[in-house]
Amino acid sequence: MLKEDCASQLKVHLAHSLPLPSNVSRPRIDLIVFLINLHSKYSLQNVEESLHHVDATFFLGKVSFLATGAGRESHCCIHRNTVPKLAQAYRSPLLFCDLEVEGFRVTMAQRLVRMLQICAGHVPGVSALSLLSLLRSSESPFPEDL
Repeated sequence: MLKEDCASQLKVHLAHSLPLPSNVSRPRIDLIVFLINLHSKYSLQNVEESLHHVDATFFLGKVSFLATGAGRESHCCIHRNTVPKLAQAYRSPLLFCDLEVEGFRVTMAQRLVRMLQICAGHVPGVSALSLLSLLRSSESPFPEDL
């Protein structure tokens, strides 16, 4: 992501889990991306535990899930419906990417930078909430919305 051309300053903070330490000064958080390795049950468990530390307002377009490892389904130890159900439960977008393939990694970085620009308010006329509705319009509706 840091290699992408971006008009504004881009800072990425990586954390193994939440909550983040409170004694550290850090910039405003505009987007949280939960990375789930489909080959690791620990990865999913860690994300599920971390979700409890995210303020509810972030789920209005500033949280997304990124699942990796779907390309080698035989190595997956997380049921294929588990992650989409998690994303639906939090009404947040779910992206899939095989990060081991350079082209996919570059495309995903570009997509995440664009999402971040929108969530940070750097794209006129588009908000994080409208981005969320655009991303959800391509998904199947939630049962309670029918």
